[in-house]
Amino acid sequence: MLYVDPPAWPARGRLWSHLVSDVSYAELHVFAEMLGAPPRGFDRDHYDLPAERFRMAVWLGARVVPGREIVRLLRAAGLRRPKHTVRRSA
Repeated sequence: MLYVDPPAWPARGRLWSHLVSDVSYAELHVFAEMLGAPPRGFDRDHYDLPAERFRMAVWLGARVVPGREIVRLLRAAGLRRPKHTVRRSA
């Protein structure tokens, strides 16, 4: 299942949502591609989704959840990748 929180996170003059999967990153990437979200929108374990793509995500089947649920869902699915565990290339 895919989940999205309402656009409430300000950055770069826009409001943003978080899009996550509780199944796999593969499911998340396929869904993001259907939305037209660029790969650069992927951040460790979620996509940052601009407000203008929110309605389409819901129309395509993403379930709307409060922002505080996003991390809980990722942890429950074993898909949470905190910043300190992500390797950066040299």
